[in-house]
Amino acid sequence: MYRPEAERIPCVIMRGGTSKGIYLVGNHLPSDPEKRDRVILSIFGSPDKRQIDGLGGADPLTSKLAIVDRSERDDADVDYTFGQVEINRSSVDYSSNCGNISSGVGPFAIEQGMVKAVEPVTCVRIYNTNTKKVFEAYVPVKNGHPCYVGDFKIDGVPGTGARIGINMAGTIGAKTGGLLPTGNPKDTIQVDGFGKLEVSMVDAGSPMVFVRAFDLGLDGTESPQEIDSNPKMLELLENIRCTASVIMGIAHDRQTARENIRAVPMVAFVSPAKDYYSHITGQFVTKRSIDFVSRDMFMGIMHKTYSGTASVCTICAAATNGSIVSEAIGHTIENGKVRIGHPGGVLEGEVEVIDGKITKAVYGRTARRIMDGYVYVPREILD
Repeated sequence: MYRPEAERIPCVIMRGGTSKGIYLVGNHLPSDPEKRDRVILSIFGSPDKRQIDGLGGADPLTSKLAIVDRSERDDADVDYTFGQVEINRSSVDYSSNCGNISSGVGPFAIEQGMVKAVEPVTCVRIYNTNTKKVFEAYVPVKNGHPCYVGDFKIDGVPGTGARIGINMAGTIGAKTGGLLPTGNPKDTIQVDGFGKLEVSMVDAGSPMVFVRAFDLGLDGTESPQEIDSNPKMLELLENIRCTASVIMGIAHDRQTARENIRAVPMVAFVSPAKDYYSHITGQFVTKRSIDFVSRDMFMGIMHKTYSGTASVCTICAAATNGSIVSEAIGHTIENGKVRIGHPGGVLEGEVEVIDGKITKAVYGRTARRIMDGYVYVPREILD
């Protein structure tokens, strides 16, 4: 239906892993980057803390964007750009990828006819423009369509779904040039208002800085509510992030990291395996079911489960001798399996190391196409 005051743009809403986002085909958006971002902000309803005039969910985990196009590269089927759409600011952050939203890219590409469905599993080669790296998604298909129904369970999402395997070994060093940006499994940094702190800085999937929960006076099993309601701890964690960002070469200075590069590096505080309760379901998580406990900070608050790219980085850190994550495990990884105890439950990943090089870093996700149709953007924004 033609509406003179608005332009309609095809869009899809998908849950990818434990996040939810808007999936768009790139050629449906303006080619001019500034105009494109104005359109995206309008689609999400930003800036507004409720995003009431758009499709955003007023939460960093539901204010996410995937732009997908056919790729002209020989080593990729589609090009994919991730955007973290700010809620209270007129800004879209393209500085990193999102592993949860990435899990929806393969099914989206198949449904849109960009990739031919091959039963029983279609390998979709995805070039992520944020990191300039290729990763693979293994999507179950049947009768020419992605399978969304299955028996694979990920904590933080109700019910079960078809398992999508995401191999991001190819993203190692995408942001900083290497798995260990400083060349060391551990470094000591100076944090304003705190002092010296031992950390591990790792770049795989998404760059991260790992700290011991104990060193911050934490138990390691804290819920998002406990951390998010503690302004002093939030400020300390942000200071750690900004300091590490400069050391890793991600931001020129801490102010730039604080104001303009807010998504990476992510900070995680880890501890040895402990018993705790999922803040989502109340279910008891036993220390025997996990290898260690980790809490991942994302966009200034604690992730309610665990970021997909953080999963990749944490899995790789676990396989790196001498890292804070490896030390928290306290034993050799068995059969390449890594079990992360996160606030919502348990996340399992697989890692393979050959001749000292990580050749596989896989985590399993589910995805679901929730809605497709048109979103209406005021014509004055396009004009």
